[in-house]
Parts: sequence; C-alpha cells; structure tokens
Amino acid sequence: MASSIRRTRVRKVPLSEMKDDLSRFLREAEKGEIVITRHGKPAGVLIGFESDDEWFDYLLENDPRFLQRVDNARRSIRAGRGIKLEKVRGLA
Repeated sequence: MASSIRRTRVRKVPLSEMKDDLSRFLREAEKGEIVITRHGKPAGVLIGFESDDEWFDYLLENDPRFLQRVDNARRSIRAGRGIKLEKVRGLA
C-alpha cells in the first residue's frame, strides 16, 4: 500500500516546537513521518497524507476488521477453498 512505499524519512521534533507551528509540520509529514518527542523521548508520531488514496490505505492498514478478513481469506486459499481468477473471469 502507498504508506509503506513513501515513508522513507523520519524526523524527530520536540513537542514544544510542534505546538508552535503545527500546520507546517503537517505539510512536512506528507513527505515523511515525524516522531514527536517529550523530554527527548519518543511520545508519538505525526503522519501526513498527500491524497485521499493514502488516507484510505492508512484506514485499511489499521482496521482490525479488514485485517481479519484478509487473514481469513488467506487461510481459506491455503486450505484449497479458493477460486482461480481464470474461472471467475470465465476463461477456464
């Protein structure tokens, strides 16, 4: 999904600096995650989205119901209960 491809740069920013100019950091977070620190220790992560598609990908990647359905489907295929794509398309 998109987020795993574009996330190359991680920057650390103190919370006190983040509070002063949040909108600037949101724009920067579109290009890479920003780790927010409190007293020099990681306290959170700011993630920006360049598009609605990236937002949708993030929602899917973090939705336990969706992840459970993917896991169930993979187990079903491994158990031989899948249908070949060619058959679905009517080519087989």
